[in-house]
Amino acid sequence: MLPVLILTLAALGIAVLRLWSYRAQMLEMARVLEETPAQSNLRLTVRMPGAVPRRLCRAVNRRLEEGRQLRLETLNREQELKYTMACISHDIRTPLAGAMGYLQLLEGEPERQKEYLDTIKKRLGDLEELLEELFLYTRLQGGALPLECGKTAALPPLWEALAEFYPQLEAAGAAPELRFDRENLAVWASPEALGRVYRNLIANALRHGGGGLTVSGRDGEICFSNELLPGPRPDLEHLFDRFYQSSPARARGGAGLGLSIVRELMERMGGQVSAGIAENELWIKLVFAQ
Repeated sequence: MLPVLILTLAALGIAVLRLWSYRAQMLEMARVLEETPAQSNLRLTVRMPGAVPRRLCRAVNRRLEEGRQLRLETLNREQELKYTMACISHDIRTPLAGAMGYLQLLEGEPERQKEYLDTIKKRLGDLEELLEELFLYTRLQGGALPLECGKTAALPPLWEALAEFYPQLEAAGAAPELRFDRENLAVWASPEALGRVYRNLIANALRHGGGGLTVSGRDGEICFSNELLPGPRPDLEHLFDRFYQSSPARARGGAGLGLSIVRELMERMGGQVSAGIAENELWIKLVFAQ
């Protein structure tokens, strides 16, 4: 009887010690959670034996990591929003201020009415183009622009885009050179999105190029190339980043969203876009899904 009593008391003592150890560990974990700053990378550790305490510790650490990642994402979004607002405010203010300035000149020099009105019209057109790009980019980022892709003739949207930019191409002396192996070339794309891609690439060549424009194509690929302006060369690593501008870009207009929209549209259509520099030419290649 006595041995049984001794064994019972020993087991009870062990259980009490284990419960006290559990209590001490829980209090320690609570203290660490209460005193550690929210932005800390600290993780809880457990000294108690058994699978249950370790499972609890892993679950708490997992939630701590999820909270840290959420805070980082929120901080990044806030920083991106500030950067976006700074870029947008600059790019909207520039054509708007130009238009306002010419309106003031018009009041003082009515004899130059046509010249000033043409300039005002151009500045407001730049503003309209900028707002359209911002609206399109926002819809793409928010997933609010569904694209219906299918086998699409590659050349008709290109003819339309070139016709739209004909006055600017003629003024710049940049007669486009077209090199396609056949006229019935087809790609997997949305016709509307493909037209937007073409227009953005032509606008980019006009705005930042230093000469003619060449468009070539074969099965599954279309390539735009143009001469570069004198000065710093584009940073290919960031060429498709939103708001990226090479050094002379802002003086020639644009918000730096055109090529970013090209990348977004190509990826949404299952394709890819890449760029490179060969001698003094920038080439941008569109590779479509098969």
